[in-house]
Amino acid sequence: MTTKARILAVDDEENILHLFKRALEPEGYSVDTALDGATALAKLEATPPDLVILDIKMPDMNGYQVLKQIRQRSNVPVIMVTGVREAVSLDRALDIGADDYITKPFHIKELIARVQAKLRRSQAGGGVGLP
Repeated sequence: MTTKARILAVDDEENILHLFKRALEPEGYSVDTALDGATALAKLEATPPDLVILDIKMPDMNGYQVLKQIRQRSNVPVIMVTGVREAVSLDRALDIGADDYITKPFHIKELIARVQAKLRRSQAGGGVGLP
């Protein structure tokens, strides 16, 4: 029996989180959501996901700060999603430990393809977990 890959989507915009769920659940993924970094980190600890989709621009704790915390706890693949199109933003996200980066607006099929590729690679490498 195959279990669904669990995805944690983090964004301060509820409509974006609904979009992630509507796009990824029909593809067979279980999608949990968080509206802020603190909630995301709590969910990461309680039920570790197989992949995280993380917005950069959020109040209180931005995506870079959340990513740093994630990397202290886990090697879970992280795809950063943001409206920021500057190369320095991409470089910073990758330097901190992001596995991929996609800018808004994006095509749903591109997001799905990136999720599938990251999960395929992490599962082939023996899965994810604590470093």
